[in-house]
Amino acid sequence: MIVKFKEALGIDDPDAASVHMEIGRRIFRQRLETGDREADVEQRRAFQKLVYVSTLVFGEASKFLLPWKRVFKVTDSQVDIAIRDNAQRLYALKLKLIGRDMDAKQLIDLRKSQLLYRLSDEIAADMFREHTRKLIEDNISRALDILKSRGKTTGTMQVMEELEKVLALNDSLTHLTKLPEAGQFAMGVGPVSLLGGDFDNDRKMNDLKLLYQAYAVESFPNGILDKTKVVALNHLKNIFGLGKREAEAIMQDVTSKVYRKQLSHAFSGGDLEAAPSKAAFLENLCEELQFDPEKASEIHEEIYRQKLQLSVAKGELNEEDVASLLRIRVLLCVPQQTVDAAHAEICGSLFEKVVMNAIASGVEGYDADVRASVRKASQGLRLTKEAAMTIASKAVRRVFLNYVQRAKGAGGRVEAARELKKMIAFNTLVVTELVADIKGESTTAPAEPVEDESKPKEDEDEWESLQTLRKTRPDKDLDAKLGKPCQTEITLADDLPLRDRSDLYRTYLLFCLTGEVTVVPFGAQITTKKDSSEYLLLNQLGSILGLTGKEIVDVHRSLAEQAFMKQAEVILADGQLTKARIEQLNDVQKQVGLPVEYAQKVIKNITTTKMAAAIETAVSQGRIGIKQVRELKEASVDLDNMISQPLRENLFKKTVEEIFSSGTGVFDEEEVYEKIPADLSIDPIKAKGVVQEIAKTRLSNSLVQAVALLRQRKWDGVVSSLNDLLACDMAVPAEPLAWSSSEELSYLFSIYLKNIPKPENLARLQYLLGISDSTAATLKDTAERGAFSLENEEEEFVF
Repeated sequence: MIVKFKEALGIDDPDAASVHMEIGRRIFRQRLETGDREADVEQRRAFQKLVYVSTLVFGEASKFLLPWKRVFKVTDSQVDIAIRDNAQRLYALKLKLIGRDMDAKQLIDLRKSQLLYRLSDEIAADMFREHTRKLIEDNISRALDILKSRGKTTGTMQVMEELEKVLALNDSLTHLTKLPEAGQFAMGVGPVSLLGGDFDNDRKMNDLKLLYQAYAVESFPNGILDKTKVVALNHLKNIFGLGKREAEAIMQDVTSKVYRKQLSHAFSGGDLEAAPSKAAFLENLCEELQFDPEKASEIHEEIYRQKLQLSVAKGELNEEDVASLLRIRVLLCVPQQTVDAAHAEICGSLFEKVVMNAIASGVEGYDADVRASVRKASQGLRLTKEAAMTIASKAVRRVFLNYVQRAKGAGGRVEAARELKKMIAFNTLVVTELVADIKGESTTAPAEPVEDESKPKEDEDEWESLQTLRKTRPDKDLDAKLGKPCQTEITLADDLPLRDRSDLYRTYLLFCLTGEVTVVPFGAQITTKKDSSEYLLLNQLGSILGLTGKEIVDVHRSLAEQAFMKQAEVILADGQLTKARIEQLNDVQKQVGLPVEYAQKVIKNITTTKMAAAIETAVSQGRIGIKQVRELKEASVDLDNMISQPLRENLFKKTVEEIFSSGTGVFDEEEVYEKIPADLSIDPIKAKGVVQEIAKTRLSNSLVQAVALLRQRKWDGVVSSLNDLLACDMAVPAEPLAWSSSEELSYLFSIYLKNIPKPENLARLQYLLGISDSTAATLKDTAERGAFSLENEEEEFVF
């Protein structure tokens, strides 16, 4: 309108801009002159409107026609804020005209207004979404008010109407986005959402869940899910901002209630019982409600459990209860595994109380009344024998472990044995009766003998040879006195490690062997011997601890070995095994009852240990060489374990040094590099390195030693040293040796020549001493003519 008025007056833009600036100066002066805050705010708004109107009138030219920044000290951001705020106010007025029944024309006009108002697309989209959000928030608020104060019929219908309005608006906006002219619509057109509004918080989220639940409940008219409501529920979930799990949990809760209701009608009305296939009937019901069959199975199990709990409230299940439970199980297709688990848990908890009361009665309190209650519970609760024994075993093993803990914490062996004896008595007088009552067996009739298959046939000899083991087997007379055997089904085999169980058994075995010590006045002690009945209690203890026949034999044998070893070490203190000592050891072996083969093993270990110590001492003192080592190996002595690795390496080094100082001039590579390392069990490669290192050192030392002996006129020693020199050269071929006196080298060669050596040795010595062929020929000729005499040269070696 202002633009048209300007054009009608025929005013160009610069003149019109001057008018706008003059109006701005007038507003600016009024702002400076007023002292009222409210008036100042009004003048500021008027100035912002002027800036916004001027921008609309002059468009982009306003940036240079209207110098707001220079004249009024206004920043660019303040100009932008003025344009934005005024555009938002105008756009908000337009949005108020948009209702729920908006159409394409209104949205197109709204888009034109947005562009005219120079409002950004982002702000326009946010304002449109906020407008639609407020529309649905009104419906949701009314629905919540009705829901929280509703009647059961009219209230529910009103809630559904409000939610249907929300869904209708959402569907309308979704449909508009799919029209061809959707690109011309106002920004922000699309599905509605409560995100960012008054309901976008945790407290309000619970209210939205109530609305979603109410709509889900009404989606099952006549107990069948309305297919059209499935899409609506999904849209409502997105509008409310519910997560997938939250929506599924609500839907599952609603569907479960509907399923229970439908199942109750089918059960009471006879439809389920009349169905030819119960499984197909239940499956069809799940499909109609779109209910998870696994969740349905959980409901079936819960119904069965509830019925079972009501039935066993009186302490037992009669025939009528069993028939009723069977009917429910068949109609609801409850698996046998689920039934067994329910009975084991529900009936088992009741049976466990009965068992705990029976155990708590103790050794003297397990009377006929207690036994009758156990039998009644075992049979009346319809538990399988396996399930009943599992429950009883758990309770009994707890008591066994209490006895074990007290035995471990006892001050001595006798006190520990007393606690173990209490456990054996508890097993005999309470647990054995309890097991018989659970199985419905009589405890007065003698039990049939059962062969112990856990003990191998080959252990029979050991049972007969070990005296302590023989005593654990009762003879016929004692067995008749003791009566029935004790139970062996409930043990501690899985509750304690083998080592602990063996230690407890060993403790009582030592008690049986040593007896009980009683302290009398004046500090005297009396040892009370035990009869064979203590060993029978020991046998029962082995059964309670879950020890196998082999494990029991191992305990007895280890104890006998310890006793035999202590005495054998005294007898064989020096490691010498004589005929008299063998007879003495045989007497000890019979006395402790140790089998012969194990006694021989102990004797061999002792003698071997003593021998190993003696051999190591001899090797370290140099009294054993490679020759003795080979003799011991031929006698089947295990030298690898008797002589340590460092000692064997030192023995090899010493043997090699003896070869290089023997004076023979012989070096056998196979002997040194292969046979000797094999006899000493050392690394051949490492042994060869040791040989070469020694040879390099001995090579020069042998020459020095030969010259020294030459000067001392010890001709045999000179020859031996030269042979050692050649032996070292065979191990490590050397270059000619350097010496200050060539005359002494010639004497060495001549002395070696007179000994008539092998030609190859003489030639090698000539090379090592650095003697030329002419000199060697002269020396040989002199020696052959007999002109070379060592006696005549005595004066030359006097220093």
